[in-house]
Amino acid sequence: MSGKLKDRVAIVTGATSGIGEASARLFAREGARVTVTGRDDARGRSVASAITADGGKALFVRADARVPADCERIVAETLRAFGGRLDVLFHNAGVYHPHNAIDCTEEEWDATVDSSLKGAWLMSKYSLPTMIAQGRGVVILQASGWGIQGGDLAVAYCAAKGGVVVMTKALAIDHGRQGIRVNCICPGDVDTPMLPFDAAARKMDLADYMKGAANRPLGRVGTVEEIAKAALFLASDDSSFMTGAALVVDGGGIAD
Repeated sequence: MSGKLKDRVAIVTGATSGIGEASARLFAREGARVTVTGRDDARGRSVASAITADGGKALFVRADARVPADCERIVAETLRAFGGRLDVLFHNAGVYHPHNAIDCTEEEWDATVDSSLKGAWLMSKYSLPTMIAQGRGVVILQASGWGIQGGDLAVAYCAAKGGVVVMTKALAIDHGRQGIRVNCICPGDVDTPMLPFDAAARKMDLADYMKGAANRPLGRVGTVEEIAKAALFLASDDSSFMTGAALVVDGGGIAD
């Protein structure tokens, strides 16, 4: 199979739906062998099967990115299945609880920060040694526009994603001379199940909520395929001189 990721091996966390699923499937179409990870066994196996049916190669590893042993196992099973290589890590896993600091529970704070920020550290910790030994590799972390400018009723999410943005820069500085590029993606509102969930939590009519979400220069929310294309750009040699960057893909929301 030819493509921008031909003969490369990629891990995508949180790949059982949404942006993660779209990215895993696009990476595979571009020639990568892909490890799909997530906590939903049925959906994860379905994504891996769909990639295989489309002519790609995929492995599903049921895992929780908040758990160190699971993160170590994801990498170990990937190396075992795909010839000891690991070229791309896309840590996309994350959860969201719409609360301010007063209403946010400790459990919600920990779940949010651990999935996005601790998970980014753990997956990087276990992925980087192989990449360093190869002399090349790409780490992509999922941040958010709210990791740059903040947002309402999302204190844990903003804290986690802001940490991801600066962690990206720190990783890029530490590992650039070892051949590793590290960048993050900062999406705006994207058409995933998170939007209806947020609308319900805010007790808003979904149509009104979506109208507000689309109030940006391009006049609409994004699609998972558009974010997946940004991830492919960062994963491929098209972005060979980029590291330490926060790539904003938000329809102009931050610019407005």
